[in-house]
This record gives sequence, C-alpha cells and structure tokens, in this order.
Amino acid sequence: MQVSTTTESPGATDADTVALGVFDGEEPEPQMPSQLAELLASGEASRSFKALALAHADGKRWLVVGLGARDQFTAERARVAAASARERARELSTLSLCWETPRDCAAEVPAALVEGTILADYRFERYKSAPAGNATSDDRPKRLERLIISSPGEAETIVAEAALVAEAVNSARDLQNLPGNDLTPSALAEHAQALAGKIDGLNVEVEGREGISARKMGAFAAIAQGSEQEPALITLRFDGPAAGGPKLGFVGKAVTFDSGGISLKPGPKMAEMKFDMSGGAAVIEAVAAVARLKLPVRLLGVVGATENLPSGRSVKPGDIVTAANGKTIEVNNTDAEGRMVLADCLCHAVAEGAEQIVDLATLTGAVIVALGSTYAGLMANDEELAERISRAGERTGETVWRLPLHDEYDELVKGKYADLDNAPEARKAGTIVGGAFLSNFVGATPWAHLDIAGSAWDLGRAYVGSGASGYGVRLLVELARSYAG
Repeated sequence: MQVSTTTESPGATDADTVALGVFDGEEPEPQMPSQLAELLASGEASRSFKALALAHADGKRWLVVGLGARDQFTAERARVAAASARERARELSTLSLCWETPRDCAAEVPAALVEGTILADYRFERYKSAPAGNATSDDRPKRLERLIISSPGEAETIVAEAALVAEAVNSARDLQNLPGNDLTPSALAEHAQALAGKIDGLNVEVEGREGISARKMGAFAAIAQGSEQEPALITLRFDGPAAGGPKLGFVGKAVTFDSGGISLKPGPKMAEMKFDMSGGAAVIEAVAAVARLKLPVRLLGVVGATENLPSGRSVKPGDIVTAANGKTIEVNNTDAEGRMVLADCLCHAVAEGAEQIVDLATLTGAVIVALGSTYAGLMANDEELAERISRAGERTGETVWRLPLHDEYDELVKGKYADLDNAPEARKAGTIVGGAFLSNFVGATPWAHLDIAGSAWDLGRAYVGSGASGYGVRLLVELARSYAG
C-alpha cells in the first residue's frame, strides 16, 4: 500500500473515498459537505464510537466515522476506528482512501490511523486457489492501493514511520501464518538472512545443529534432536548511527511446529502449534524495522528455531541435560520445550554483551487462563525495564500485565535430581513458574519475559481479527525508540 500525507483538504485529493471522524457533542466542521451535515442532523449518521454512515458529495464517497467522546479518544481508539472504516471501504470497492486527521488530537493519532488501516488491510491467501470457470467469487478489490492522511500540520515523518512498522507487523503475520512444512527452522533463518541482504547495517549469523552443540547449548539441542529438520540459532545485530544507551537484547522463541514431543499434545487444535514461532517472528521483524528506521540504538536479536517432534531420537521425560551456563535441567515434560530453547538463547544474549534483555515466547497456556488475549504476561527482574515495557505497551496498544517473581517460585522450579525442573508437577502458577525458570539464565542482567501465548494469534481486535496478530513487533520497536533519546 502506498501511504502519503497532504495538507490539502480531503475533498481536494484524488482519493475515491474520504473518512471523516466526528466527536460526540461537537458541531460539524464548516468545510464539511452539506450532505454529511444533513446526515448528522437527521441522526442517520451517529457520533457514537465506530458508527459508520455513507454519503456522496463532490464526486467522492464520504464515510462519516463516529469517534465517541473526545476525552476518551486515544491512539488505540483511532486504530479501531481506522479498521472499521477500512472494512466499510472494502465493501465500497475503494482503491484510494483519505483520512482527515481529527482536529486538536494528540500527535500520535495520524500514525494510529495508518497502523489501523494497514493492519486491517492484511490478507493471507497464499494457498488459496483462484476460482475456476464460472465459479462465483467476491471480485471486489481486497487491498487498498493508496492511503492518504490529510493533516493541517506536518505529519510526513510520523506517518512514514508508522507505515514502515505496520508493514513489519504484517511481515511477521505472514511468517506466523505459513504452515510448518514450509516455514521450517532453516526457512526462517533464510528469511532473516534475506532481510540482512536488503537492509543497511543489519547483520545476521546462522548456526545449525553442530554450532548449537559446539556452544554447549544442551537444552536447545535436546529439543531439536527429535526432528530431522536442522535447527537454527539466528543472531541479528544492528548498531545504529551515533548509538548510545545500553545494548538491547531481543530474544525470541521460534518452535516452528510443536507437537509436544514425546509428551504429545492432544490432537484437537494441534494445527495451531505452527504459531509457536511467533516470538521469533516478532523479534526478527522488529529488529529489521529498527534497522530500517536507523534508530540510534545498539541491538542484538537472538532467535532459537527448531521443531519439537517425537521420534526415536527425541529427548525423553526424565532425561537430564546441561544448558550453556552449566545449569542442569530435568526434562519432566517435553512439551515444556520453549523454556529449554530460550534458556540457551538467553545465555547467548548475555555472552554477546546484551545489557537489557527482553524475551518473547508463546510459553504457557496458563497465561490465557489468567489474562485472556487482552494482555501479555510480563515478568521482570528490573523495575525500570518493566516500566519501560509497560509504557511502550500502552502507547502501541500491545498491552502487558505484570506478574510477580518471588523467591518461593524459585523453589518450585528446583529439580529433584538436577538443578532445575522444566515442568514441576505441582502445576501451580504455570506462567510465573515459566518466568522463574528462565530467570536462572540471565544472571544479574536486567531482563523481562513476555508470555504472548494469548496474544500472538486470534487476538480479536478490530485491526487484526483472527489468525496471526504480529503481536510484539510494535511494542519492541517502541521500546527501542524509548532508548533512542
């Protein structure tokens, strides 16, 4: 989608459809076409949030979009309103849409309108066959060609950056939606390498089974040994221009298909376990977006990619393995594999000099029970880092809810025969126990863990709907931006 800005009024643009927001209790703008003012006066158009009405004036279609109360209008509400307008615009076969930025709104609203439109415009139809013969089909345009933001003030930079980040989210969604037979660990690594070939300053290193074993990553290697597919340790590096501040480490779990291993998952909905690489996809695309934005930060991305399958070579319940930092782990449930992969990836990030670490993982079903899809679970050993992440989540709409870490949780993950137990039988505080386990692999480095199992797909928000959400990309980019000064 081509995205641009203009200081012209929407009616002066060549867009075929204009979206115009109206607030509760406010009179129509003087320049509003009379047909729209009449719709509002008659009650056919409503100022209630997300209400839509259509009028024709000056050779264009005009969508009147209710924005609700002005004092309740946030960037997140702007994203939702933009998504509602985008869906109606599709029904109208719109090719070019112009949004008029509501007057006297916060500076981030134009960016939010862009994000809501681009994210709602996403479709994943790579595997759909074209209708044959005279088969009926919906032949309306499925994607917008152009989006124009009409704003009286300078908005070009914020709009361009919002479009770049939103497209990065959609790229992560493409990765998530690919089936496991196409998105193998090697294919994910090749995607990261291809990004490095296109983006100045982004470097990517990939190591396979031998390299993982040579680094003494016994926990990662144990999960990978059950699959014939080559695992991949993907390391991304970007040093921005005039970079300052701490070296940031983004770590992602990328289990490209998770059967549960020998501790086999139930059959129903197992197909969704192609999404178990969502944390890794978010890290790859967020690092790429930061590099494209040329943010002045030092950034390290680490992604552990593997399948988790049962075979004659698979790790078994009761096995004991040794992680890269020397910690021994009882593997009491092979379906608690993500923390095993992340354990060694966190060690790698520390060894590579990361000074602030955030990991993302679809780690536990327990976080869905606790928080649903509204929040990702946040655990952290550092107050300042946790607060930065929370603020970034509020700004992006990728909200997080902090869960406690406590010495008593550390007792739960102690092993009977080894240092740690990857799946304590007590089944208490499942999400927190996952975080407590991971805390053993970061030492004193400020670290935060985001359990995104409830947010990575079927988030249900208007601008992402069902399927992959790309959750975490915008949050990580915003977090990096907070260090950019």
